Amino acid sequence: MRGFYVGAMILVGLVHTASAVGMDEEAPPSPTPTTSICPDGQVWDVDEAECVQIAETGLVTDPSSLIGTVRELAYAGRHDDALALLARAPNQDETMVQTYLGYSLRSMGDMAAGLDHYARALALDPDNLLARSYLGMAHLTRGKPEEAAVQLAEIRARGGAGRWPERALAAAIAQGATTGYDY
Repeated sequence: MRGFYVGAMILVGLVHTASAVGMDEEAPPSPTPTTSICPDGQVWDVDEAECVQIAETGLVTDPSSLIGTVRELAYAGRHDDALALLARAPNQDETMVQTYLGYSLRSMGDMAAGLDHYARALALDPDNLLARSYLGMAHLTRGKPEEAAVQLAEIRARGGAGRWPERALAAAIAQGATTGYDY
């Protein structure tokens, strides 16, 4: 199990490095002060140039900054902080809010809630390739590789071939990932 985790981390690094060169914004985010300096419960405030409590951040007024910070927190394993920030999102029915609610809840072990949020995200936007990729990974975790393959086919059919969601899910399927680790 530990060998798989180490191998997956190496794969993440390789894919991240390759995608960073191509400026693929859907690849895992690079650390910012939020995850490299700020302690749990805080995020980096660019205007103040310091860490602030999530309850005090102005990120909620800028949807792209909000989702970018949520992604960074989620990929850093700070799911409680990601959920706290998502709870402050002014539009809970936004597809990426639902996607990252699903990602964080599933990553914390609540598979049913994660699946529910992925379904909501896809009901809002059937072309949400990231939600499809995470849903496919959830199916792998559940031991349902055939359902993961359906999501991979959907990603490709919706123009996602070669993009981060397709690459991540294809790599997970190829490795038979059933541990719940996301690429």
